[in-house]
Amino acid sequence: MHDDLIARAKAWLAEDPDAETRAELAELIDAGNVKELAARFAGTLQFGTAGLRGELGAGPMRMNRSVVVRAAAGLAAYLKKQGHTNGLVVIGYDARHKSEDFARDTAAVMTGAGLRAAVLPRPLPTPVLAFAIRHLGAVAGVEVTASHNPPRDNGYKVYLGDGSQIVPPADADIAAEIDAITTLTAVPRPETGWETLDDSVHDAYLARTDAVLAPDSPRTARTVYTAMHGVGKDTLLAAFARAGFPAPALVTEQADPDPDFPTVAFPNPEEPGAMDLAFARARETDPDLIIANDPDADRCAVAVKDGADWRMLRGDEVGALLAAHLVTRGAQGTFAESIVSSSLLGRIAEKAGLPYAETLTGFKWIARVEGLRYGYEEALGYCVDPDGVRDKDGITAALLITELASRLKEQNRTLLDLLDDLAVEHGLHATDQLSVRVQDLSLIADAMRRLREQPPTELAGLAITRSEDLTRGTRTLPPTDGLRYTLEGARVIVRPSGTEPKLKCYLEVVVPVGGHADLPAARARATDLLSTLKQDLAKAAGI
Repeated sequence: MHDDLIARAKAWLAEDPDAETRAELAELIDAGNVKELAARFAGTLQFGTAGLRGELGAGPMRMNRSVVVRAAAGLAAYLKKQGHTNGLVVIGYDARHKSEDFARDTAAVMTGAGLRAAVLPRPLPTPVLAFAIRHLGAVAGVEVTASHNPPRDNGYKVYLGDGSQIVPPADADIAAEIDAITTLTAVPRPETGWETLDDSVHDAYLARTDAVLAPDSPRTARTVYTAMHGVGKDTLLAAFARAGFPAPALVTEQADPDPDFPTVAFPNPEEPGAMDLAFARARETDPDLIIANDPDADRCAVAVKDGADWRMLRGDEVGALLAAHLVTRGAQGTFAESIVSSSLLGRIAEKAGLPYAETLTGFKWIARVEGLRYGYEEALGYCVDPDGVRDKDGITAALLITELASRLKEQNRTLLDLLDDLAVEHGLHATDQLSVRVQDLSLIADAMRRLREQPPTELAGLAITRSEDLTRGTRTLPPTDGLRYTLEGARVIVRPSGTEPKLKCYLEVVVPVGGHADLPAARARATDLLSTLKQDLAKAAGI
């Protein structure tokens, strides 16, 4: 076993094109570090609907150039089998460690396979890549990014020619082609032959951002902006300048790309402490709202002044605000969200007489809704211009929420005032999440098994009226690993995260509200219910 492991490590080392990971692996072999080698050669990083995502390092269980070359070769083989023998593949990348290398390797593999490849000119937001696929008529797109994962991670996200991320069975078909690649020596990788795009694609994306705003809307709201050490700043500032909004006050410590993300533990606006510097900047400049992008700028976080200090709005609150704004503007088409997002969107759509759809988690599903006009997911993802970008887009979402804040500002109102109105009109929809990060993935499987074998009959004193095991699928949803409980005035969904080692539980309670005077009591009741739901659910799941 030990000899076999060393032999496999040496075979991998012989093919590794990267001097850094070669040195790292050689050191592990020379030191006879069997434990670390066993972890890195325990299998291969699995390619799924989120593409690839993992820790950087040497070996098949890490993100590195060898793994990326295999993934690119598998994707190229899949595209050719689909009949795209001379198709264009467009490639974008963020500013993480190795992102540019992975993008260049992908371009080389595509060129070697006889496809045409075009690489974006520099690290740019993921939505620019999603836009470029449709704009250039590409047959596929690749974005090298780990989004808001920790600094040591990187990832590889695949889009097909419709400009949305892959869904089954394409993921399994691509994975099978990747598995069929036994040696890197058989993968041609020319030094040249692909195109590096100029700024015209980015300019076309920016021209398109104007389309999300109403032509005559007020543009007066003042913002503080953080790019969270990612690639959003230049694109967002250009979009805001074109729109005529006041220039955002920057969180300078986080404004420029830095793959080490020095000021945050996790570069995700949802994580505790990630917004502290933005709040500090807002206390200095007193803006109307704070806007944050995650590092690849496909998500948008919003914070507002609530009483004496600032607070982040939940993704569900921003999702409802944007929906209400689009309804006011007379938007037509389907409003869609994933099953883990607030049911308030359905009520807003119904009242406006608009079609509404619910999908599995992830924009790869939301983007495929027929006649989509607006889609959102509670994890800060909003698609406000599906004809331009069939994915979440943190730049256009920022423009739209700032337009709404401007319109309310003209009426001496705020985003919180509009949230109050929505609660009075549709009931107070309050959401929360119980999220457990694990080192050992078997703990997640154990919790899911426990809930399936001993399902709770009530949570927070509310009877469970319906229990659904989503692995069986439903009338409108394909199968997925998850559980959904419907309670009297509440809803709970439990699922393993698709991109991180986390068990995620999504909670929603709906408290009826008679009028604005009843809101404080309704909020207190909702907070109490959510807190008890969390405790009872954690107990039932054994986490």
